[in-house]
Amino acid sequence: MQIIAHRGASGEFPENTLLAFEQALVQKADAIELDVFALQDELLVIHDHHLHRTTNGSGSIYQYSLAQLQQLDAGRGQRIPTLWQVLKLIQGKCWLNIELKGDDTVVPLLALLTKAEQQLGFDCQQLLISSFNHHLLATLKRERPDLKLGALTASIPIDYAAFASQLQAYSVNCDVSFVNKAFVDDAKARGLKVFVYTVDQADDIQRLKAYGVDGIFSNFPARSRTVLTNQ
Repeated sequence: MQIIAHRGASGEFPENTLLAFEQALVQKADAIELDVFALQDELLVIHDHHLHRTTNGSGSIYQYSLAQLQQLDAGRGQRIPTLWQVLKLIQGKCWLNIELKGDDTVVPLLALLTKAEQQLGFDCQQLLISSFNHHLLATLKRERPDLKLGALTASIPIDYAAFASQLQAYSVNCDVSFVNKAFVDDAKARGLKVFVYTVDQADDIQRLKAYGVDGIFSNFPARSRTVLTNQ
């Protein structure tokens, strides 16, 4: 079962910052998950479009210019990074789950991935693109059929993981509060990977391992690895 650093090693370092991502690598996470919004044709790595929870700013990112946002403190002197900065940092060191938060993220993402392939030699097979907005995922699949998609859900639909199959997703990413063995078994029968968020407690790690899930999103990747190893 893989350990995916949720917004980086966010239990110990400011979430969605280069510091949190660097520390996730130090803690030998198998992958890193992050969130992006689009602003001025740039993809900013931040979970909320309101700033007060994770920075010393207030209001919405849409009330600021890109330059103004990059002057804010996102914790411990960290700045809000761009996805381009993260791709340069992470390249080849682990795989990366990019969660699309805004409804205008597809076009800038496609442009950025082309740039990363051309300028960095980036391998887009190292990426998993996820979203709760399944329309965005469907658009991505049409534009870039090679990209791996993670269909997010915070529920157990009547037809279980059928929605992810319809999207031709690589994985279904589901909430630890809802996931059960029947859902995991259905997803597996459809050939889907199952990744579960957000998992930091030992009893949940044990339960999900028994279900046969493929990976967990954890705020404490090193600690979760220790729990998993000692089971």
